Amino acid sequence: MRLCCAGVTPEVVDNALRLDAQFIDYALLAVYFVVVLGIGLLARRQVSSSIDFFLSGRSLPAWVTGLAFISANLGAVEIIGMSANGAQYGLPTMHYFWVGAVPAMLFLGVVMMPFYYGSKVRSVPEFMLRRFGTPAHLVNALSFALAQILIAGINLFLLGSIVEALLGWPLWVSLIVAAAIVLAYTTLGGLSAAIYNEVLQFFVIVAALLPLTIAGLYKVGGWEGLKEKVTAGPGGAEQLSTWPGSDLSGFTNSFLSVVGIVFGLGFVLSFGYWTTNFVEVQRALASKDMSAARRTPIIGAFPKMFIPFIVVIPGMVAAVTVSEMVQTKAGKAPADITYNDAILLLMRDLLPNGLLGVAITGLLAAFMAGMAANISAFNTVFSYDLWQTYVVKDRDDDYYLRVGRVITVVATVGAIGTAVLASGYSNLMDYLQQLFSFFNAPLFATFILGMFWKRMTPTAGWVGLVTGTASAVAIFVLSENDVISLEGQGASFLAAGVAFVADIVVSVLVTLVTRPKPDSELRGLVYSLTPKEDRTEHREGADAVWWRSTPVLAGIAAVLVVALNVVFA
Repeated sequence: MRLCCAGVTPEVVDNALRLDAQFIDYALLAVYFVVVLGIGLLARRQVSSSIDFFLSGRSLPAWVTGLAFISANLGAVEIIGMSANGAQYGLPTMHYFWVGAVPAMLFLGVVMMPFYYGSKVRSVPEFMLRRFGTPAHLVNALSFALAQILIAGINLFLLGSIVEALLGWPLWVSLIVAAAIVLAYTTLGGLSAAIYNEVLQFFVIVAALLPLTIAGLYKVGGWEGLKEKVTAGPGGAEQLSTWPGSDLSGFTNSFLSVVGIVFGLGFVLSFGYWTTNFVEVQRALASKDMSAARRTPIIGAFPKMFIPFIVVIPGMVAAVTVSEMVQTKAGKAPADITYNDAILLLMRDLLPNGLLGVAITGLLAAFMAGMAANISAFNTVFSYDLWQTYVVKDRDDDYYLRVGRVITVVATVGAIGTAVLASGYSNLMDYLQQLFSFFNAPLFATFILGMFWKRMTPTAGWVGLVTGTASAVAIFVLSENDVISLEGQGASFLAAGVAFVADIVVSVLVTLVTRPKPDSELRGLVYSLTPKEDRTEHREGADAVWWRSTPVLAGIAAVLVVALNVVFA
């Protein structure tokens, strides 16, 4: 919940967070919004069917979908949440990128995308329908839809908070205005508008955060100066090495901390998110062919490795230079000041007008990218997997296109409601990791077992999912009531691990007493029953060059991420 202390009035807090924007800053914002809406209008011309609206007609090149893939994740949680983690935990936050993202992205591109793209499914829940049948499909579709509304609320809350800090508007007004901007271009152009805006937003975000990082390091005397100040602060020298990351994991024992990070974050939460989360997979499904689809997450992995240097480092700088963050770090946080405010306060202290406008635009771009990704994935799953499958069947394509646009409006309104929930967390990564342990960890267990074990039955699919989710919720309840006491995000890591194991165990037991599908129905859905030619790319012409080879690119990325883990260990 929000941290507070006596003697600090709301007016003081408002002044602390207020960004001193001038005409040039507002002008930059205005230009950006015009461009964003213009992209939505242009994308609308390409929408003539539901596949165009929901999957961009499966026509986009790999570099576009690759940048969109990473930009869709580079939303509010990535910027605010990871800078908050940087301020609170230091370099162990790098685990969310180098352990908790890149390996799973490479696995998605090399192993799983051939099944998604080759089966021509329109969503991850539709893949579940083909593999496990109706019950598992319905559980997955409903849980995914709920998760997207909750996560969109996080992005919208932070988007509204920026507008509130910039203009001084009440938060509820800021939420509505911010939601309306995202709603406009997403409703107009569907996934194409979201993806092309995400490509633009990627470059805007980098242009915003790179100067902030450089200015921050200059202020503290470079990397050596930052190390000295962090070492002398409350977190100590432990915050300057990625391992064992005890403060982050909540385990005081170094061995248990490493196991918790590698298994809980690096395997269960990471693979659960990156390989089964339709928000990301949807971008790859919009690719023009199998080769582009496989390269999409691997292209995204390269910037993903280096993004923490312009996200985590500013949080660490804020923790030792911004007065409010220094107090928060010492356990004396001013009223309504939390770690989530780290990057805003650093912007306030360091950036002159003009650069401040670029930084504000970058933050807004990040939040809009994240929210648009959640909304575009939600409207696809709702329209195809829920409405068309269970409510109104066998209507013409134009009908489902209209449903998609209407539900986009409904989802945006829903996100305004869930934004209130997000406002109750001082570190939004805590909230997000809880959601992932509920929804993604058990889904990954079901998915990976079903993909590599042909004997797994449809009944085991849905029973395992429900059991895994219930297990994660049980750990959360025990943690909230102090029955299980873990600091940091250890409770989320534990919940994810328990959900994964419970799902696997129950799925195996149920499979042993229920009937599997015949092999003939599992081609393209199970690894051992899918011919090699159906799960490999066929590169011709320009795609035949070595640097467009999925295994080669994945190998280079793997070497780089191992090197980063070693250097900063």
